[in-house]
Amino acid sequence: MNRNKKIILAVFIIALAGGAYYFFRSPKETKKIDLEKKMVTENTGPLNDGPVSPISGLSCENYNRRPVAVMQPSDLQARPAAGFSEADMVIEMPAYTSSVTRLMGVYVCNIPKEIGAIRSSRHDYVALAKGLDAFFIHWGGSHFALDLLKEKVIDHIDCMNTNYCARWPVSGKMRMEDTGHITGENVLAAMKNLNLKMESSFAGYAHQAETPMDQRPSGGHLRVAFAKPYDAEYDYNKETNTYLRTWGEDQDTDRNGGERIAPKNIAVIFAESEQIVNTKDYKALGLSDPWANVEEVKNTGVESISGRYNNVQIGDPWYDSSDSGDAFYYMNGKEIKGTWKKDRKKLDSKLFFYDESGQEVKFVPGQIWVEILEPGQALKWEPAS
Repeated sequence: MNRNKKIILAVFIIALAGGAYYFFRSPKETKKIDLEKKMVTENTGPLNDGPVSPISGLSCENYNRRPVAVMQPSDLQARPAAGFSEADMVIEMPAYTSSVTRLMGVYVCNIPKEIGAIRSSRHDYVALAKGLDAFFIHWGGSHFALDLLKEKVIDHIDCMNTNYCARWPVSGKMRMEDTGHITGENVLAAMKNLNLKMESSFAGYAHQAETPMDQRPSGGHLRVAFAKPYDAEYDYNKETNTYLRTWGEDQDTDRNGGERIAPKNIAVIFAESEQIVNTKDYKALGLSDPWANVEEVKNTGVESISGRYNNVQIGDPWYDSSDSGDAFYYMNGKEIKGTWKKDRKKLDSKLFFYDESGQEVKFVPGQIWVEILEPGQALKWEPAS
């Protein structure tokens, strides 16, 4: 091989390696900051001025209304979901390690005419909802979640035990478990009848002005590789400064009116996930014993639930030994590296988002979609050429 060919080959290999590095980034590449110290010094007062949602930063009549957090499924038979286009925030993460995901829609400015399907709670979502000062709505739950909810750790209703929720008729691919829903009117009626506080005390998230049109990139594509068919992709739209969501290869739309789901911001955080098993000594690790209130037949008996439900290390005070990690943020058509934290010592700690300098991320006013990936699941960002 002559000298010129060797040079060309070397340049090609370097370019190929650089491309792989750029498109398949490891979550361990982000700059580390002293998150423990950061939590001590963090401003906990309101982060927005004026009549705007503390989550989305959008001006609205109901900006001070308490957030409503609703458990919603990712199952193919339950798609399209009702309500997500009007959510201030959506949180999506594994409900079973490396497999099925579940979502929690969080509503402040607008409570949709219908929200559904509604599915069972997992304990991870209880902690996240509490950090938002939310009223929590679910349809049943894992044994571990229901044990916690019995202790009244959060204001909630279980659609299994109330008349506020209803079922759609079963049709097409839909199964019975995909039909549960609640109307916006009944959400507010439940809060009022249960004598719950209606105003929010959530400090919120910081916001910034949108990048001017002439400074936005022409496009960009993001792939969040949950296991199929739960994987999600987003295409950046310069005109609207949003990310058009595709879910399992289909355009993601709202059941309520067919509107395309298109968040302004996407936050992708990495957190370990594992199944809750009765062979692990949680107490020896200084954690709560998930099996403390589980009857023997569901612990070691023929109806054992060991390994049926997972635990995501997102900073809950019960089963988590970790409460921080790496993150990537997408807004204004660009990617920002950073970190996240939710103080596991405090149930009502919010989920914090930081940039590489250790400052809270300032989101673009609009919906925030939070994707919680397990290490090893691929995250691929392709900026516009």
